[in-house]
Amino acid sequence: MSGETILTEVRDGLAVLTLNRPERHNAISIKMRQEIISTLVAWRKDPAVGMVIITGAGPSFTAGFDLGEFKVPELLPEIFRTSSLYHRELWRFPKPTLAAVNGPALAGGFDLAKLCDMRICSEKAAFGHPEIRFTPTLYTPLKWIVGTGPARDLCLTGRTIDAQEAFRIGLVSEVTKPEVLLERASEIGRGILKAPAHVLATVKRFFVENDAWGFEESFCREHDAAFQEFIMNALAGSFKKA
Repeated sequence: MSGETILTEVRDGLAVLTLNRPERHNAISIKMRQEIISTLVAWRKDPAVGMVIITGAGPSFTAGFDLGEFKVPELLPEIFRTSSLYHRELWRFPKPTLAAVNGPALAGGFDLAKLCDMRICSEKAAFGHPEIRFTPTLYTPLKWIVGTGPARDLCLTGRTIDAQEAFRIGLVSEVTKPEVLLERASEIGRGILKAPAHVLATVKRFFVENDAWGFEESFCREHDAAFQEFIMNALAGSFKKA
């Protein structure tokens, strides 16, 4: 099921999805989102897949969305469409997910990591929301993980934190040597898969449905409305230039 922008492997119930655009720091393009969506949809009911680990090829986890695509006005509606589907598919995926963050996870890459159920990272990882300089960030999922204070700090300042600070605030549960990151993620996954599949599915349903302010409501405000406003402003700017 590997594609042009991702690599996949399934072994002993563990599925590993590797973002594979190392020459672009694994920037998340329209094509990559399409491939992630189709892969997760296929894995939803695949009995061979009990849990998903997401990591990056090369030195980066992902630098975020492919900003080059934002410079093409006619791509903006498809950027929005695939972004909405991709984030929701990851959030609602019915099996456990773990981000094995091998390097910088910035902007949309930070969002990808925090929409997973768990996160571990290598000593070379970093997290940040530099996109605050031109568009709002996803606050609510981060608040659920690290609490209101740290989430507001990271979303407003756009500052980058290293692996140790990420561990200190509870963003990641473990920091490893880079060379053992995927091995350790697989070890955690094998431990999780000792629980029956129906139990894990029930717990995942609790994650998605049981927060006082649900994902859909927060996502519609923080992503959809903000993104649509961004598109309208961008299109208006392109028309003015024309």
